[in-house]
Amino acid sequence: MSKTHTIDPRTKRNMAVLILAQALLGSQMPMLFTIAGLAGVALSPIACLATLTISAIVGGSMLAATPLANIMDKRGRQFGFSIAAVSGAIGAGLGAAGIWFGAFWLMLLGGLFTGVYMSANGFYRFAALDTASNEAKPKVISLIMGGGLLAALIGPQLVKMTDGLIPSSNAQVSSFMGTYLVIVALNMIGPFLFAMLDIPKPEARSADAPKGRTRMELLATPRIAVSIICGMVSYGLMNLVMTATPLAVVGCGFEKADAANIVSLHVLAMFVPSFFTGHLIARFGVESIIAAGMVILAGAGIVALSGVDLGHFYIALILLGVGWNFGFIGATTMLSTSHAPHERGRIQGLNDLLVFGGVTLASLSSGGLMNCIGGAPEDGWSAVNIAMVPFLLLAGSSLIWLMTRPKDANPSA
Repeated sequence: MSKTHTIDPRTKRNMAVLILAQALLGSQMPMLFTIAGLAGVALSPIACLATLTISAIVGGSMLAATPLANIMDKRGRQFGFSIAAVSGAIGAGLGAAGIWFGAFWLMLLGGLFTGVYMSANGFYRFAALDTASNEAKPKVISLIMGGGLLAALIGPQLVKMTDGLIPSSNAQVSSFMGTYLVIVALNMIGPFLFAMLDIPKPEARSADAPKGRTRMELLATPRIAVSIICGMVSYGLMNLVMTATPLAVVGCGFEKADAANIVSLHVLAMFVPSFFTGHLIARFGVESIIAAGMVILAGAGIVALSGVDLGHFYIALILLGVGWNFGFIGATTMLSTSHAPHERGRIQGLNDLLVFGGVTLASLSSGGLMNCIGGAPEDGWSAVNIAMVPFLLLAGSSLIWLMTRPKDANPSA
């Protein structure tokens, strides 16, 4: 590796902290995506609303994106991440209370608080770039995202270990209560962990400092627009299918442990490629890797539509994870090189607002498609996967447009 691609010691330290945070605190996301829909089936008054807790998590993430970006821009990454971890603890506590009292609305409220943590988790990839050189950014993003590999191993195993941890005659309390309480404990590690970050607070801007482009001007920049579209599609479709997966697996006659294993392999597939995605981007170009991600996502849908045996679920979810990795890391890399430093907070908040807005719609649609289409789980599962088609066409056409349009002198245009 050339010298320009070397990661400096300060960035390495921040990466170590953020990878550990991704592994420990991040494990709550596969935990929640495994159990929240199943708990919703038990507590929701309407079957179509079973995944509404997941939608609340993603909706909270969308709503928190811009405020969190502003807080970090003014108070620093450490402060913003710590606030989000506390919010995650509150969210899991409310989820536990909802299970205990059989109150679906408490689970939904807890989901909104958990969404603040989910939004901050998305900013880990940006925080690591604050002290990294442009040349090292693809590798840094990949390695930070690779921290999710440990989350993929830890989270589903904790779901299994905490099943029945709280003895109760109430099946819902016995199945889910312990998981929520462990998530509270994981989040409380956060403030101590983030205190070890060495990321300088942004300097106060002087009156004559460059203002940067407005949000509309940023969105009108072709590379920014395409990166956001591809980020929305890759994350939204991954969430659409993953949210429905536990319901489909259990609905097709398999066990909750099977659903946890499938989610575990899916999350592994999301993050294992991170160790070489940066190298692939450097070699083949970011547009080519994003395009590969969209093709792999399409492959996941094709496999899912071909049958509902356990093997079909495993293969489809593995492809879904790899496709998300290429598409989302590629989109993040494209975005990170398409704006000036003083535009950082504005575009990062706007990007995650739009991305998680799309994910919110996807998770809302997932429950409706899964539970309200046809009379069998197989029908709902097919509807979920067919719904991927128009969005893949949107992302693919936007990439083709970007790659074939005349090149501007400004690489960030």
